Amino acid sequence: MPPHRSGQSRDSLLNGSRDTSYICNKTFNRVGPSPRVVTPMTATPLLDRISSVDDLRRLSEGDLQNLASELRTATIGAVSKTGGHLGAGLGVVELTVALHYVFQTPHDRLIWDVGHQAYPHKILTGRRDRIETLRQKDGLSGFTKRSESEFDPFGAGHSSTSISAGLGMAVGSDLQGIKRNVIAVIGDGAMSAGMAFEGMNNAGASDSRLIVILNDNDMSIGQPVGAMSS
Repeated sequence: MPPHRSGQSRDSLLNGSRDTSYICNKTFNRVGPSPRVVTPMTATPLLDRISSVDDLRRLSEGDLQNLASELRTATIGAVSKTGGHLGAGLGVVELTVALHYVFQTPHDRLIWDVGHQAYPHKILTGRRDRIETLRQKDGLSGFTKRSESEFDPFGAGHSSTSISAGLGMAVGSDLQGIKRNVIAVIGDGAMSAGMAFEGMNNAGASDSRLIVILNDNDMSIGQPVGAMSS
């Protein structure tokens, strides 16, 4: 099955002819300059206007790159205070902005695999005021959590479960007659597990519409090894 590329148009991504799409996104080399020390005086004027994804979608496309820069700053600032998995989130900042801009989340389902990637997602989906409680008692989870937000349709940390979960959501939506997109963002480390291959095998034989985005950044918790990484 030929892959969809990350440079596809918005319309073709939303209305593609294939039921299962594989979108390769080389983000590791596009996270921008090395993070600098963030102070409370760092200005985030665009991000300050985002209280919901509806606010995000009202921005012009020309504002999105600046918004991504501000979102990166906010992510670094939060993790510098709470600790957490910083690199995974920094590698998907632009992708997070693009997905929420293009798709109608939370009606469209967006699944992060692994859940460490979801810090920027949390900031954009109404949790910025609590982002400095990450991984603290009674604070935000370090992963996606269904009870935390309707924007987290699947709760998981580690790993490789997004394709199977997304396929289940897509099939369930079809059975209910609900038209929606289901998007699974899976890292190349998570992609090496058996459950991911089982999910792809089932998805490829299904008529349900599922979009799979491969975040192929050559990095897991450590440098990946094995045949899949070479």
